[in-house]
Amino acid sequence: MLFSFENFALDNGRRELRASDIVVPIEPQVFDLLVYLIENRDRVVSKDDLIASVWGGRIVSDSTLDSRINRARKALGDNGKQQRLIRTIARKGVRFVGEVRQGANGPTDGHNADPLPALITDRPSIAVLPFENLSEDHALELIATGLAEDIIALLARVPGFFVIARASSFVYVQRATEVRDVGAELGVRYVVTGSARSSAEYVRVTVQLIEAENGNQLWAGRYEVARGDTLELQDEIARRIMVELEPALTKADFSVIRRKRIDSIDAWSHFRLAAGAISAHGFNEHSIVEAAHQLREAIAIDANFALAARAAGITQLFRRHFVACGGCGRR
Repeated sequence: MLFSFENFALDNGRRELRASDIVVPIEPQVFDLLVYLIENRDRVVSKDDLIASVWGGRIVSDSTLDSRINRARKALGDNGKQQRLIRTIARKGVRFVGEVRQGANGPTDGHNADPLPALITDRPSIAVLPFENLSEDHALELIATGLAEDIIALLARVPGFFVIARASSFVYVQRATEVRDVGAELGVRYVVTGSARSSAEYVRVTVQLIEAENGNQLWAGRYEVARGDTLELQDEIARRIMVELEPALTKADFSVIRRKRIDSIDAWSHFRLAAGAISAHGFNEHSIVEAAHQLREAIAIDANFALAARAAGITQLFRRHFVACGGCGRR
């Protein structure tokens, strides 16, 4: 089913949210919450309703629920103060209050008219899978899980990277799945996998960066640390992994974009910063201004960077939108 409201289109079949034909990054759980709110827009949805539908009745803290609602608002350029589309009803729940037009799904042949929409999907998308424990050591199980969580959190801070949330990537715990299938199911370009083994004195961790589309290993690292305090050990290994993983991702992604005739890694870095501004703050006046600035820098470095030029044109459309509606979506 396709739901349209304001300049947004939510395609439940493709599991995509678009704003003026730009794909908006949104976590699967937040997407499900938004779909449920829109489908039940004729009433106030209680927290129990959301927990039953989105979390399958599992125990969820109020802070977790509130954070998902806030992320849904953020994806729509809304916020808790303005509540333009998602409104909180005191002591009752929440309700989607936008005017929705409903229709059939878009084409489902797996091919978008533009497979790499400007500004959003050309930045590297990554899933970090649960690390495998190769030893019969329960303590190592906790370290392996914690390492994957730490790497997710650290990668999420890198401007321009779109990192799949733990709740989505950890569904592959103890589930034998091909990396290509993971890439297709989660819609990511890269997958990070890892394993851990231990001896009486050391913990050894191996990590691989894999291109999901073809299964090629782009980078691998091996790290050995003396056993000690679990959290300190975990922090040390995560830090050492990130020192090598982030540059490896940048190098790998630049090799991909070179196929699109982008000649300058500096221009691509500004393009990624533009995407990062949108990813971090959603579609609002501040993020659009910052994205436009970064895109101008990219074009100044590489005048033939067609992708940046097209994205710059789209940011101008959004800026005109904010001017026309008197700053709606402003934070």
